[in-house]
Amino acid sequence: MTTPTALDRLRTPFFIIALVAMALVVCVELGEHLMVGGFDAGGALTDSAGAAGLQVPAGGQVERPSGLGIPYLALVDAAALFTVALMAAGLVVPQRLHGRLQGLVTLIFAILLILASLGLLVLAIAKLILMVTLLLAFPFGTIAYLIGFGFFPRGTAAVILSLIMFLKFVFAGSLFAAQQRFLQNKGLVLLTLTSLVCTIVVSFLHGIVPGILVSITDAIAGIVCAIVAIIWAIVLLVGAIVGIVTAARATADTARSTALAAATPG
Repeated sequence: MTTPTALDRLRTPFFIIALVAMALVVCVELGEHLMVGGFDAGGALTDSAGAAGLQVPAGGQVERPSGLGIPYLALVDAAALFTVALMAAGLVVPQRLHGRLQGLVTLIFAILLILASLGLLVLAIAKLILMVTLLLAFPFGTIAYLIGFGFFPRGTAAVILSLIMFLKFVFAGSLFAAQQRFLQNKGLVLLTLTSLVCTIVVSFLHGIVPGILVSITDAIAGIVCAIVAIIWAIVLLVGAIVGIVTAARATADTARSTALAAATPG
């Protein structure tokens, strides 16, 4: 019997740090609307309208839109969190039971992720069409756009994206520190890289246009994240189906071998 080398051993504390870091990422993304949206933006809208040569009617308060890009990142990062959580379950659940349940749980998660991503994708496309239509319907539609979507808290969003990126680097570094062989898991590596790239894309789309147009590019970022999440959900779905079929065949072969052994005279 060989003794596991240092590279073979899982460093559990680092693995737990990675799991917690990704869980925090998803929590920050889902709670982004509490930090970005929901407070008065009337002054900023008036300034934006003045820069565009328009006049926003006085009176009332306007809330800053919370955006779609950052919350939709949770669709992609939920897949990464699920993958690592499934690995963590293997540390406490008996191996035979874990092997049987892994395919079924992944199948259910993939279906739910596809449904959620499709629904949110339709919502983001509808919002994008609405904003573009209002913006181009000069002058009253443009005024309505400025009132409803003309100000996006780009600075606050940048801070949140920086925090998310930091936590994702902690996640990736902790996984590597926990077990260098995780680099051989191509699916996990690609999923991690996809998560990082999606964060960069959202940040890029927030900064590429003037402030009054950020809500539009933010919706585009949400659409991109939803499409990427659907692709990864399909990958998980196919993997789950293959795993379930393989496990069913293995169980059938074991049962057949047991039956043959019992029928063979001693």
